Amino acid sequence: MTQSRVLARKNTMQPMITIAVLFFIFGFVTWLNGPLITFVKLAFDLDDVNAFLVPMAFYLSYFFLALPASAVLRRTGMKAGMALGLFVMAAGAFVFGEFTTLRQYPGALTGLFVIGAGLSLLQTASNPYISIIGPIESAAQRIAFMGLANKFAGVLAPIVFGALVLHGLDDFASKVQAAPTAQAREALLDAFARQVRGPYLVMAGLLALLGVWIARSRLPDLSPAAVNDAAGEDKRRSVLEFPNLWLGVVCLFLYVGVEVMAGDAIGVYGAGFGLPLARTALFTSYTLFAMMLGYAAGLLVIPRFISQERYLAVSAALGVVLTIGAYLTHGYVSVGFIAALGFANAMMWPAIFPLAIRGLGRHTETGSALLIMAIAGGALMPYAFALLKQHVDFQLAYAALAVPSYLFILYYGTRDHKDRWY
Repeated sequence: MTQSRVLARKNTMQPMITIAVLFFIFGFVTWLNGPLITFVKLAFDLDDVNAFLVPMAFYLSYFFLALPASAVLRRTGMKAGMALGLFVMAAGAFVFGEFTTLRQYPGALTGLFVIGAGLSLLQTASNPYISIIGPIESAAQRIAFMGLANKFAGVLAPIVFGALVLHGLDDFASKVQAAPTAQAREALLDAFARQVRGPYLVMAGLLALLGVWIARSRLPDLSPAAVNDAAGEDKRRSVLEFPNLWLGVVCLFLYVGVEVMAGDAIGVYGAGFGLPLARTALFTSYTLFAMMLGYAAGLLVIPRFISQERYLAVSAALGVVLTIGAYLTHGYVSVGFIAALGFANAMMWPAIFPLAIRGLGRHTETGSALLIMAIAGGALMPYAFALLKQHVDFQLAYAALAVPSYLFILYYGTRDHKDRWY
């Protein structure tokens, strides 16, 4: 290996490690939503539909703020934008902890929305950054490395949150139900809600410190217009003229929807079989462990043995099979099929994102923002599941949303990714 290639690899690895730390942080924050659904349902005395406002508030912030985030990034650059995103997340964590302690649900949801706002800025910068820091053909491999950090944090998040806040959940729920007076019941719930304040204050402090670290780091700023330009691209083209982007937006919307359903809604899915609360609160970790295995598999085979497009198609087909398996089984076996969807989902984001932004050139920030907006699928599809399961069997509700989504992702993975719509 020549000295220049060693130097190039070193210059790539250093920012990759820095970005991996960011992926770990927002993985930890993002995958707290699953146990938070269980937490707010008890702390605020909510039904499933209102409890699912947790992912709704969190993921809708991506839809509303991703395009403004791209405008901010043009002014600040990617590095400063990442630092700013961490400061916004710190503010959101503080707001969530304070309003949850006061048991004011709208305020708590506002905190989650602000956390999502910071993440929209962070993700609008970090995802194209890691895609274009090396060859676009191997971008899925680099994003898979980021995904391992992200999902490892996701595995830890429910365990840590469960140990700090949700321990003894079944016994506590019984005590609340057996409270002799309304005042005694409210006192128990107030004490339960206060348990979240300390962890979120610590999280806010760590996010702020990480923002300072990123701002002062030697992380290089990249120019997407220069790095991600297709050969011979017409500089006058509008972002509206890239079918790979717009089909990718739809694909990413559906993917994030099924990913969040498999990760955050798995607890509610398991509760549908009457499984203990103490068990269902940890189911998100099982899904994310399966995702880590999926990322490891992707790192081994992409692009050495299979292209990122083909692996995406295989993953989508596996998603259909596993969803049908979950529908046809019951209890822990059915939950196991849902958790296994984590393996199928793992390499979808790493494959979809670089395929969608390929050749966008000066439109890369806008295209990235549109893709980040598609994360709103994580808000709408789980909420649709919560609504639909009020009218039909919850297993049927899950399959009715997941199977068509995986079929569209399968189409995106098998289509000819040339400059056309079919």
